[in-house]
Amino acid sequence: MADLLPEHPEFLWHNPEPKKSYDAVIVGGGGHGLATAYFLAKNHGMTNIAVLEKGWLAGGNMARNTTIIRSNYLWDESAAIYEHALKLWEILPEELEYDFLFSQRGVMNLAHTLGDVRESMRRVGANKLNGVDAEWLDPQQVKELCPILNISDNIRYPVMGATYQPRAGIAKHDHVAWAFARKCDELGVDIIQNCEVTGFLKDGNRVVGVETTRGTIHTEKVGLCAAGHSSVLAEMAGFRLPIQSHPLQALVSELHEPVHPTVVMSNHVHVYVSQAHKGELVMGAGVDSYNGYGQRGSFHVIEHQMAAAVELFPIFARAHVLRTWGGIVDTTLDASPIIGTTPVDNMFVNCGWGTGGFKGTPAAGLTFAHTIATGTPHELNKPFALERFETGALIDEHGAAAVAH
Repeated sequence: MADLLPEHPEFLWHNPEPKKSYDAVIVGGGGHGLATAYFLAKNHGMTNIAVLEKGWLAGGNMARNTTIIRSNYLWDESAAIYEHALKLWEILPEELEYDFLFSQRGVMNLAHTLGDVRESMRRVGANKLNGVDAEWLDPQQVKELCPILNISDNIRYPVMGATYQPRAGIAKHDHVAWAFARKCDELGVDIIQNCEVTGFLKDGNRVVGVETTRGTIHTEKVGLCAAGHSSVLAEMAGFRLPIQSHPLQALVSELHEPVHPTVVMSNHVHVYVSQAHKGELVMGAGVDSYNGYGQRGSFHVIEHQMAAAVELFPIFARAHVLRTWGGIVDTTLDASPIIGTTPVDNMFVNCGWGTGGFKGTPAAGLTFAHTIATGTPHELNKPFALERFETGALIDEHGAAAVAH
């Protein structure tokens, strides 16, 4: 660390004053914004760029998610981009020279009804056709993989089986952000915190600058990576996005010895659970039904989440909740992201990931960087253009997106 930044050995990256102009500006200093800046510099030689963050680096959804990484999505387009992301996850610790604790402990999606079983087995077949590792487990195999799971037949929704992706897992979210930020800084990218965007400068229909709380910044290209606040930025620029922002709550327990060996998700009982490296049980459920920007928990969601968790894992009945939080997820009508151009020339958008943003971080950054640098989409993000909501070429991933959708 000291060799990297000799004048500021206590920091992983500098905190420069914003320059008057950049070749490109990325709005949003979370995982996607940092990954985009990294791949712009690494793959396209664009180093005169800035990442603007209105708060602190990775203080939004990047620090407010449940860190699950998987690629077992149903449709070809989704499987392609998420599987590419997973392959990048597997090489990034070495490439970024930072151990962000990527743990491929597998992810199970439980089936509780005959409908669940049919849909799950269909998804396993689709995954295999797309080269994604996927298995169907019967209840006894589920129990062997996760001994603390209740598979008895005297509960509301007995476990009838599960899909399983062995290569899936979790990573330490803040370490991921720090790894990207350090490499961005090393490549010459300016990371500017406490810099809120308040408007855009336009020459006709072309964006030429960004108004911020730290002054005007001129730029040739703007990439929006602001998750739940993307619609707010789009309104400033003069167009609308087909996304809705909802609070998504999660919580962790006090520290425990290792008891939970994998990641378990259940759409029907409505909870997903993993165990963090430090020992907390990490749990999530569904988005709050209302639109909003509150980054906090609420008791009715927590109560239902706990009831579901205890039903599946009786051993958790004596665990104590340590803290809760909320993230602001940006959901589209088809539960798939938007990555591409906008009605404003030289302005690009990456949003609508809903609850899949963390797992898609590397592929989102790589494809969005390609789109910004070249002005045309990468093959992986071409299907996720904003125009699909006009043409009707939707990619409906509600079934495979997550519990929270």
